[in-house]
Amino acid sequence: MTTGSLLTADLVIAVLAAGGWLGGGAASAARRRPLALGLAAFALLATLARAITITALARAGWWFAAEKVLIAAPLSLAAVAVAGPRLLRAAGDIRSVAVPLLFAGYATSGALLVTVLHGYPASAGAGLLTVAGVVAATAVSWRALGARPSRTVSRATLVVAVAALVTGTGLTVAPESVPDVPHDHGYRDARTVGEPTRRFTLTAGTATVRVGGRDVAAWAFDAQVPGPELTATVGDVVEVTLRNRDIGRGVTLHWHGYDVPNSQDGVPGVTQAAVLPGQEFVYRFRADQAGTYWYHTHSVSDVGVRMGLYGVLVVRPGPMTGLDVTVPVHTLGGRPLPAPRTERVEAGTPVRLRLINTDSTTHRYALAGTAFRVAAIDGFDLRGPTSLVDTAVLIPAGGRYDLVFNAPATPVALFVDGRVVYSTGEVSTATTTWPVLDPLHYGVASPAPWSRIDRKFTLVLDRGLDLHELLPRYAHTVNGAADPDIPPQVVRLGDIVRFTIVNRAQVVHPWHLHGHHVLVLSRDGKPAAGSPLWLDSFDVRPGEVWEVAFRADNPGMWANHCHNLAHADAGMTLHLMVS
Repeated sequence: MTTGSLLTADLVIAVLAAGGWLGGGAASAARRRPLALGLAAFALLATLARAITITALARAGWWFAAEKVLIAAPLSLAAVAVAGPRLLRAAGDIRSVAVPLLFAGYATSGALLVTVLHGYPASAGAGLLTVAGVVAATAVSWRALGARPSRTVSRATLVVAVAALVTGTGLTVAPESVPDVPHDHGYRDARTVGEPTRRFTLTAGTATVRVGGRDVAAWAFDAQVPGPELTATVGDVVEVTLRNRDIGRGVTLHWHGYDVPNSQDGVPGVTQAAVLPGQEFVYRFRADQAGTYWYHTHSVSDVGVRMGLYGVLVVRPGPMTGLDVTVPVHTLGGRPLPAPRTERVEAGTPVRLRLINTDSTTHRYALAGTAFRVAAIDGFDLRGPTSLVDTAVLIPAGGRYDLVFNAPATPVALFVDGRVVYSTGEVSTATTTWPVLDPLHYGVASPAPWSRIDRKFTLVLDRGLDLHELLPRYAHTVNGAADPDIPPQVVRLGDIVRFTIVNRAQVVHPWHLHGHHVLVLSRDGKPAAGSPLWLDSFDVRPGEVWEVAFRADNPGMWANHCHNLAHADAGMTLHLMVS
């Protein structure tokens, strides 16, 4: 069983245990003895089963079990200690065990709420507030059933509640201050790269585009989705003028995966101000990274990208040979893009398919009808890629894979989630059962380019109640905090930095660091054994632990966030300061 499955199982068991205890308490209050005893026995078994899942999660990593060990386990023990002996002595009126059973239910429910609403890290405030809630609920039930709680119980409830607030639940204690993020960086000033050799102009505006036979309201660059494909050759100086016609919430251009100077990165409020209607901004950088990339707005990016403000950026090492096909996959207005495309290709022609996932969720790609190699991932060539056949690839949000092959005499087809998007003829092949390539074990390994680690950071991804400025929201969090209250990570220029990224949540988080590619060191404690894997976007699935490292060689303030852009908008964004 995977750690992600254990997290789900533990959550389900906790719900069942809480339901059993509460149901038993209600049944005993109604003097329904058999039902009360049955539900209590079920709850006791579920509580014992949860001890197993908590132990397994603790062995997988303290991140997965901290609040369960420190808060849930003591409350569960208290529940069993209070309810168990009373059940054994309940020879007479079953109603006498109603309050103990309800107490057990409140204790188990409170611990469950800590996991769901607070998450990681465990805190004294969360524990005390939970205890206060359990005691208060028990006191109210006690009174409702005809008894009056003692003054000692009432005073204890008040003391614990006050202690919880004082120790920091977020209700009375201001969040840790976050340094102001500078808006202007002079690092590697774009004006020093020379005169442009490739000039483009992109105009952002509202538009109506045709998708799958239906008109869809969109935001678009040059009235098309995707926007114009931008191409360059290594050594070119690229200049792109961005104009905003009528996007009221502003636009920018972020060069996804392209490690541009910080001033050109296109993050509003960090590297530039958003370009408002009637304004323009000029981006300029040297094309020194060959590969497949894409661009998109980073202003209100969850809405902007989903509505169509994205396009392809391809930088080639030299003159193009063979057939070069870009396949940017997107969902616009509930309809898939691109539209299916068929073209005739002469046998023996070298073909490169540049697969780009511009959505916020993972897509499954399968190339049928030919053997192929994965030549590059996220713009970096792989070392010693081997031939693959009848094998699918999963591309995370924001990621890119380059597949290469020589066109056979028979047709080939590229399927995305079972739908043909590109073909050289009719192919009827079932690809849904094909195995999926694990890129951590593909290609030929080589030693890491460094032998030291200067800085280490752990990012624990979770969900929790965020009380920023006393306005509650259920946020996607990093180390228990949500943007803008996540302190930036500060490193020195030239440092070798290691990130340990842990996903406690029940959803996939595609991680994306701006300005740098990271080298994958391990996943779930197992070292990467294939070609060095330099990524800018990678899926951290529920229960997974990734270790990645990089050299902080691009100075500035860089966004570091989940590329499910709805998650980023809901708090899962922080910053890396390289100075």
